[in-house]
Amino acid sequence: MSPEIAVIRLPHGADLPLPSYATEGAAGMDLLAAISAPVMIPPGGRALIPTGLKMAIPAGYEIQVRPRSGLALKNGITLPNSPGTIDEDYRGELGVILMNAGSESFTVERGMRIAQAVLAPVTRGVWREVAELPASARGAGGFGSTGTKL
Repeated sequence: MSPEIAVIRLPHGADLPLPSYATEGAAGMDLLAAISAPVMIPPGGRALIPTGLKMAIPAGYEIQVRPRSGLALKNGITLPNSPGTIDEDYRGELGVILMNAGSESFTVERGMRIAQAVLAPVTRGVWREVAELPASARGAGGFGSTGTKL
């Protein structure tokens, strides 16, 4: 049985459909723009787009908000905090921060599919301070230390 996400539609999103999976194998549910007028995002600009939804995420889960690949490729529209995390105890309206990394202005319109929501389990860790870390083949190498070619 799938985990249930309790949701309230706010007045400005009441006529829009709830998030849904576009295909049988989709991992993300489409989030829609619940705006009353078009929002123009200039190149390099950002905008917080409301979804018109409040929710209660099941305990032990988060919602990850991710960019839509088509908007990213065709228009340079992405999420600057991708993936954005919606914690299980957040009860405010779900808003999506869109950023225009493209070279042309982009207009968000009411009902547009602007992002994806992925329900994901959360594993919480506990920090344990130690005097020394176990050795590994990689060691402290990072930031391109493994190269770009096989």
